[in-house]
Amino acid sequence: MEVAFPLCNGSPGHFTRLEPEPPKMNPVVEPLSWMLGTWLSDPPGVGTFPTLQPFQYLEEVHISHVGQPMLNFSFNSFHPDTHKPMHRECGFIRLKPDTNKVAFISAQNTGIVEVEEGEVNGHELCISSHSVSRISFAKEPHVEQITRKFRLNSEGKLEQTVSMATTTQPMTQHLHITYKKVTP
Repeated sequence: MEVAFPLCNGSPGHFTRLEPEPPKMNPVVEPLSWMLGTWLSDPPGVGTFPTLQPFQYLEEVHISHVGQPMLNFSFNSFHPDTHKPMHRECGFIRLKPDTNKVAFISAQNTGIVEVEEGEVNGHELCISSHSVSRISFAKEPHVEQITRKFRLNSEGKLEQTVSMATTTQPMTQHLHITYKKVTP
């Protein structure tokens, strides 16, 4: 398909857009292939923290690959009644070749950017924050540490548990959610 677009100088530009076959998965990420797909919360997730009222949320997760030695992800949560957007998060999951060592790199709409590291063992991924950075005007109390556990349960559903520590609270479970796969 030929696509026309204006160049910065105003003259017309053209390129041919190819509709390629889906990329082959890079063998480096094969140990995480159980995470691939689109997942929807089933039932709604539950959030708690000492400084928050308990809450529920819906979430849609997309985990994909483009043939590179990493997975791409996006987490999009919504209020269960109003369906208004809540938390957003996107990034990459990398595996150190020939090991079970994993890095989870995430940017969040709350102004937090984090790197978590850990290990994948079978259908379980456990990671904890290696670094947490935030925008200068992030809301307090500031998140200082995060841990996550993903696992594929015996029913083929993906579970995620997130714990965090802030400047005012020790490490405490914050979120738990179960997802059903809706697309491969």
